Amino acid sequence: MASPAPMNKPPETHSTERLLLRRSRLDDAGPILANYAADPEVVRFISWTPHPTLATVTEYLRAAISDWEGDISYRYEFCLRGTDDPIGGVRLRPEKTRVLFSYILARPHWGRGLASEALRFGVDWALSQPGIVRAYAYCDTENTASVRVMEKAGMEREGILRRWHVAPNIGPEPRDMYVCAKVR
Repeated sequence: MASPAPMNKPPETHSTERLLLRRSRLDDAGPILANYAADPEVVRFISWTPHPTLATVTEYLRAAISDWEGDISYRYEFCLRGTDDPIGGVRLRPEKTRVLFSYILARPHWGRGLASEALRFGVDWALSQPGIVRAYAYCDTENTASVRVMEKAGMEREGILRRWHVAPNIGPEPRDMYVCAKVR
């Protein structure tokens, strides 16, 4: 008997109490650039430098859309309910029996639990899939707000990945990361 597929394709849209999560579109480039992609403080701890132009954001979105179509990863933009301008994003990257998550949120919306709300949807959805047993993410050990996002989304801090990730906005050396996960 064949084993079940690890993960179905996620829904194209989902609503939470305060957010609409939806697939990325090319016309999101302008709001993403204006709301967070060019903000050096927002991208300080992540793997890419600020996107300086509409063209660079558009290229990123083309790749995200292609990845969704190819079942490589699934990026959602999230918008406050009743609006259509992205204030953040969350990505699900399937890896056999686990899913890796990443997320970003515009600075004016920090500290309100919105990133945790978006991440919680992804974690809960992924762990409802028959072949997925682990949902996880990691963040820089200096990024305490991001650790709180993961914990509020139901993940537990498991440990530190030493010299795991380069944050080019900080420097060229690999940095230590907290890894957090929720398992079933």
